[in-house]
Amino acid sequence: QVQLVESGGGLVQPGGSLRLSCAASGDILSISAMGWYRQAPGKQRELVATKTSGGSINYADSVKGRFTISRDNAKNTVSLQINSLKPEDTAVYYCNAFVLTRYGTASDYWGQGTQVTVSS
Repeated sequence: QVQLVESGGGLVQPGGSLRLSCAASGDILSISAMGWYRQAPGKQRELVATKTSGGSINYADSVKGRFTISRDNAKNTVSLQINSLKPEDTAVYYCNAFVLTRYGTASDYWGQGTQVTVSS
């Protein structure tokens, strides 16, 4: 079993900042990619940012320059610093990890999601 627990969402005014954090725990041997997705009401879930264990980073075009992903491979944690928030950033943000377990299985795991609302 693998669990991902997120924290840090909330209500913020346009132009504000938030920091999201996610910790993975359980029967983890290694995590290749770890990152964040989001889903706004009525829309499909979309990639926000991911970082591989080797350090490669991928950002959605809509967040480049405003969002920064960081990861601690040893602690199995990932964070997302969100600056210059816009109303269109409002969504449920999900932590994602592609995990190789101690049992030799490999699959995607998701957190429960944390709400980010940008409104004045």
